[in-house]
Amino acid sequence: MRSHLLNDLTAEHYRRSVTEGVERVAAKLAATDRPFTGVAVDALAPKIERIDLDRPLHDTSAVLDELEELYLRDAIYFHHPRYLAHLNCPVVIPAVLGEAVLSAVNSSLDTWDQSAGGTLIERRLIDWTAERIGLGPAADGVFTSGGTQSNLQALLLAREEAAKPGPEGAASLAELRILASEVSHFSVKKSAKLLGLGPESVVSIPVGSDKRMQTVPLAHELERCARDGLTPMAVVATAGTTDFGSIDPLQEIAELCAQFGVWMHVDAAYGCGLLASLQNRDRLAGIERADSVTVDYHKSFFQPVSSSVVLVRDATTLRHATYHAEYLNPRRMVQDRIPNQVDKSLQTTRRFDALKLWLTLRTMGADGIGQLFDEVCELAQEGWSLLAADPRFDVVVRPELSTLVFRYIPAAVTDPAVIDHVNLYARKALFASGDAVVAGTKVAGRHYLKFTLLNPETTADDIAAVLDLIVGHAEQHLGESLDRAS
Repeated sequence: MRSHLLNDLTAEHYRRSVTEGVERVAAKLAATDRPFTGVAVDALAPKIERIDLDRPLHDTSAVLDELEELYLRDAIYFHHPRYLAHLNCPVVIPAVLGEAVLSAVNSSLDTWDQSAGGTLIERRLIDWTAERIGLGPAADGVFTSGGTQSNLQALLLAREEAAKPGPEGAASLAELRILASEVSHFSVKKSAKLLGLGPESVVSIPVGSDKRMQTVPLAHELERCARDGLTPMAVVATAGTTDFGSIDPLQEIAELCAQFGVWMHVDAAYGCGLLASLQNRDRLAGIERADSVTVDYHKSFFQPVSSSVVLVRDATTLRHATYHAEYLNPRRMVQDRIPNQVDKSLQTTRRFDALKLWLTLRTMGADGIGQLFDEVCELAQEGWSLLAADPRFDVVVRPELSTLVFRYIPAAVTDPAVIDHVNLYARKALFASGDAVVAGTKVAGRHYLKFTLLNPETTADDIAAVLDLIVGHAEQHLGESLDRAS
């Protein structure tokens, strides 16, 4: 069994095995003509359940043949131009190369004696991103598994800062409040629960018709907290909401946070691509005033999952995540200026995900990333024009990033419940066909469809074709319903 260990004696075996795997995936990518096969759970699950994991195949080719049937054939391929559903981007080749390198070397980014150069590369990328945001010379941060963890850590730091003893004593957990828009990411409420805060701790601030946080209600809520003896521990502004791609008015929110002395967190997991944009960087104006920022490179920097960071304006606030263990990162290492990333991370063992972004920047440059993201933002404008001009559809809001939320409105149907059902059916039928994948959400209690455009290879013709497919499935269903009723 030692022949399977990766070392100097098995380098050739490693090369052959990985090459065969890469060739299989490359062939699959080249032959993929739709984003999904449409396989149903009931069809695929028995095949996987029948596998006896205690009886290995002992042959790489046989294992890959099996994987083709169990996974590669029916995987959902985000690189296909008609995958239009969630915040999943096609990935750039330099980042995939980085994934291969980091998996083989297998550095752990918790301590210097496990990562050496990897630690310094990650720190340089943190500095680079903080510079792009404009957080200032005292900024710092750390890579995380994704936006949910980044938001959790940012709110942990905000909680600890708000609970510090002051002239009037420390705030109790019951007094703490997080203010976020009604369309902010669900991880805000999830983080509050994990941080020991009750459901009343997250206060939803209404949004306007543009789906951006309204600052007048925010100001009123901050004033109410002051009157009622509550402590706003953070205002969470979103730069790219999951449903609408809307960007909250960051400058105005920053002014209110400064006025009331409240931690400002910006969840830019989606909108972070604007940091590299050649055309639309000004849409993030005000983000430089944040106390913490979430950035997901695996959304709009075209990186493989996972690749995210949480950044802070004041590096000293990261101390709230610091614990020392004699076997790992004893306190004396701080005095010796040994850079242990575990000192500022919620994780201990942690992948060298920073390498993917490093190779991307060193190969393509930030302008190359920004150009790709600008293309999908421009495509979203074209898609909005198509929807706005098409009487078959109701489109919710003109996109700031690359998301379109809309629904099909049958000409002869006025019952909102029937319209809801038709749109739900059309999405399900489209997914089952495998011809395209779209997402769904609710707006004012009604069911809508959603395109999340992150693939520069998608065209306006693709959008038009998928809209026609949606209408086709919806009308077929309506016709069948009428036949059954007659």
